[in-house]
Amino acid sequence: MHTPPSILIIYTGGTIGMKQNPKTGALSPFNFEQIEAEVPELQKLGYNLSTCSFDPLVDSSDIMPDFWVKLATLIADRYHQHDGFVVLHGTDTMSYTASALSFMLDGLAKPVVLTGSQLPIGMIRTDGKENLISAVEVAAARSNRQPMVPEVSIFFQNRLYRGNRTTKHNAEHFNAFRSYNYPPLAEAGISIKYNHAHIQRPLPQQPLNIHTHLDPSIGVLVLYPGISPQYVQAVLSTQGLRALVLLTYGSGNSLSQKWFVDMLAQAIAKGLIVLNVTQCQAGSVDMDKYDTGLNLKKIGVVSGADITLEAAVTKLMFLLGADIERVELISRLTKSLNGEISTPQTLQD
Repeated sequence: MHTPPSILIIYTGGTIGMKQNPKTGALSPFNFEQIEAEVPELQKLGYNLSTCSFDPLVDSSDIMPDFWVKLATLIADRYHQHDGFVVLHGTDTMSYTASALSFMLDGLAKPVVLTGSQLPIGMIRTDGKENLISAVEVAAARSNRQPMVPEVSIFFQNRLYRGNRTTKHNAEHFNAFRSYNYPPLAEAGISIKYNHAHIQRPLPQQPLNIHTHLDPSIGVLVLYPGISPQYVQAVLSTQGLRALVLLTYGSGNSLSQKWFVDMLAQAIAKGLIVLNVTQCQAGSVDMDKYDTGLNLKKIGVVSGADITLEAAVTKLMFLLGADIERVELISRLTKSLNGEISTPQTLQD
């Protein structure tokens, strides 16, 4: 007898779980145990749906690494009870959470689909219902008794993306997210069409292992014309700083003034890890292309390839918390751990 898939819907906070008070017009969270009453279409899917809510709920702008630990632990605790997970989350930091989970949930073999909305689910024009229903369908989708998308993903506005490839690109439109350097994993129209060649498959019979030790001792330095030595020095002198995401121009270029290169070189010599990530929304770092990038490579700056800022930040936190030697850390930083950067194979695909 066919057993309906079991899906756990986790509400962490955010716009999607809000309902408007008809008298005051104010938005407040509704009881998510009643989600099927708010979205009766879910009942028609025929799945076994369970829900749980964070207490207290978390505005996505307030999310910190301990939130990721709590969420990853919850998924791990319920892992064998459910076939898939849908995480309802505020949009502002959704890409950070999806990226963090992709590194923390080692050996993941079930779908973890993050979604949310730009309008509360209780409003007539909400995008929340469609996003939620489609996310649940993706989490439940099977082929030959195997999950269709056994990785951390984000579903928004008819498209499913690899979570650690996404960035929020629009604060007003329903298509809030983009994956500039990796194709969608699926597109929802009359039916949901899966891009099988680009979906990550787990190693067979690998158990789920969660990594909950994250080290947030990182910084982000955005280059801009006119940046001062005093400002750069202040960032590099931050107490406890272990790694720095350097947001550079174009294909990984920075200013070539001696003071800047010398400051970075001295910091790297003292043990700081510097990861070069482009400010461009699409494209990749190539420090061999121009002299300004080559200067960075010579002093030990690490190429971030086509990684997003969100994935760079969370990958560094994950690796710094892994208690490994510097050489091994840098080696892992340059490799694709969970599809977050393009390798020759993924580019070929």
